[in-house]
Amino acid sequence: MTTQAFSPEVYSRRLAAAQEAAAQQGIDLLLIGTGPDFAYLTGSWVSSHERLTVLAVPQSGTPWIVSPNTDITDIKSAPVGKLDVELRGWNDGDNPYELALKGAASITKVALGQSLTADHILQFQGLVSDADYVLATYALAELFTRKDEAEIAELRKAGQAIDAVHAQVPELLQPGRTEAEVAHELEKLILQEHSIIDFVIVGSGPNGANPHHSFSDRKLAAGEPVVVDLGGTLPSGYHSDCTRTYVVGGDLSQAPQDFQDAYAVLYDAQAAARAAAKPGSTAEEIDGVARKAIADAGWGDKFVHRTGHGIGLSTHEEPFIMEGNDLTLEEGMAFSIEPGIYLEGQWGMRLEDIVVLTKDGYESLNVVEREVR
Repeated sequence: MTTQAFSPEVYSRRLAAAQEAAAQQGIDLLLIGTGPDFAYLTGSWVSSHERLTVLAVPQSGTPWIVSPNTDITDIKSAPVGKLDVELRGWNDGDNPYELALKGAASITKVALGQSLTADHILQFQGLVSDADYVLATYALAELFTRKDEAEIAELRKAGQAIDAVHAQVPELLQPGRTEAEVAHELEKLILQEHSIIDFVIVGSGPNGANPHHSFSDRKLAAGEPVVVDLGGTLPSGYHSDCTRTYVVGGDLSQAPQDFQDAYAVLYDAQAAARAAAKPGSTAEEIDGVARKAIADAGWGDKFVHRTGHGIGLSTHEEPFIMEGNDLTLEEGMAFSIEPGIYLEGQWGMRLEDIVVLTKDGYESLNVVEREVR
């Protein structure tokens, strides 16, 4: 997959910003493996599996990409192929790790991309054993976590796309249908709005109490709560992710009374967490707002996961909205706010929106109805 969302000039600016960040932090060389970070900096989603493909970015001068010769053509067709980036192809029997380090100045500090696996990292450490190795995810956090206007525009499209799918969910949730039957219909709807299906969760009744349930052959019954969590990928590589909780047949009064009571708590907790989302807040503060509202109502031990995660070219990335993450949030950061309450063996509920921080607050990229339908 090759993203065509942006012009080569966008990637040129990103590479320059990466070099500037490296220089500011005393990083001699950035080594970025294939995946979202590589795509962010080059526009290429090339994958070479166990063979090394890596983007090398020095503090100054021309960056280079080391890749098997079998993949060089694909890289040339991406936006990076139009930039001042040297392409170094290699064949089986060559040493791509030496090739990746060739031309680098004195190497005392290296930032490694998170997609590089241990087999590659150990090879680099064997060649430069006395260097300090850090994670590029944090070294380039300012780049990866703060979305520019073009990225936010793509995330808006993604939000609208998944909202359009959720708008059609109630009519699919009919008594007697199975979770799998509903999920397969949802897969078709996702592909009408996206290029790739990321995931489909249809958790009815007790299955909804498992936050990572997918779907099963369980039949739906009238009045049962159903957690529906959906996500897809746009042609640009940017992701959608949105969860709503429904009642089979659409009549909330038929749902269990404790579910109705708990959902009112969840609704208010999620709204309070959204209201707390603004530049200057920390990730753990937003998590704490949602968690306190749910705990104060007596459901604290039933909220069993973090409140949210960043989103962009990865479905899950920094900032992670959770206890212990003191990251200060900034304008342009995009992340989910998705508290949940799960009563094992009976029902579950989750309410999730993707938000992006603005100068004074936030914009919700999901606006589909949040009330139980």
